[in-house]
Amino acid sequence: MTVHFKVRRGDFVEVITGGKGKKKQRGIVKKVFPREHKLIVEKINEVTRHIKPDYRYPQGTYTKEMPIDLSNVALVDPSTDKPDRVGFKFDENGSKVRYFKKSGNLVPKVEKI
Repeated sequence: MTVHFKVRRGDFVEVITGGKGKKKQRGIVKKVFPREHKLIVEKINEVTRHIKPDYRYPQGTYTKEMPIDLSNVALVDPSTDKPDRVGFKFDENGSKVRYFKKSGNLVPKVEKI
């Protein structure tokens, strides 16, 4: 059985709510954690970690991207360039596809990253 999620790796999303995300930041999804309903978006929700300096991090700090809740992001429709909700429907071949609710356009397929 395959599970279909509305947001997948490689999708272009916009942060619509949340602490640091109120500036309408956009990015590409790097990783999805379906059990926790969280995802990691490129260059968004970065935090700085302080560690003891060593040969890998001689300055003693590094930044990493932290997960964001799935409900705080929305897919961006390329035709309207605005965030939109996503639904599922079956195409002519009988396969399940994602589509944008407002425009009715299909969500573009993402190449393997």
